Amino acid sequence: MTRTTAPVRLTQVHDYQFDANFGDHHAPLRIDEPAPLGQGEGPAPVQLLASAVGGCLSASLLFALRKFNQVPDPLGCEVQAEIGRNAEGRLRVLSMTATLTLGVPADTLDHLDRVLATFEDYCTVTESIRQGFPVHVSLFDSHGAQLK
Repeated sequence: MTRTTAPVRLTQVHDYQFDANFGDHHAPLRIDEPAPLGQGEGPAPVQLLASAVGGCLSASLLFALRKFNQVPDPLGCEVQAEIGRNAEGRLRVLSMTATLTLGVPADTLDHLDRVLATFEDYCTVTESIRQGFPVHVSLFDSHGAQLK
């Protein structure tokens, strides 16, 4: 079974600034390249890609934990992209590093080992992006203990 998402429409505002429209129920989002190409008046496309990875990983982790009636809230996630040149000298995203943080201590959550072993597999965005470049994921609890 496949499905198609609602379209995202981009409209140029000025130079490298575009408004991304996600539909009637969402405010448009200004996208802009950082200086010197753009003005940095909004997130850059690479930042949006990173936010998609982080949003999907966070939602996947939350869904997996809630399946076991666990409450890890509030979750946090930080994603950083490494940008460099490919063999042809063109800028590309070479990798991403995502760091998720649980809002509670790990010892308050049941079935955590099982969740950690599988939640990434269900993240549509991250697993799709991994076909092009690595996405490294780490997870910490609210006390700073590294779980993954």
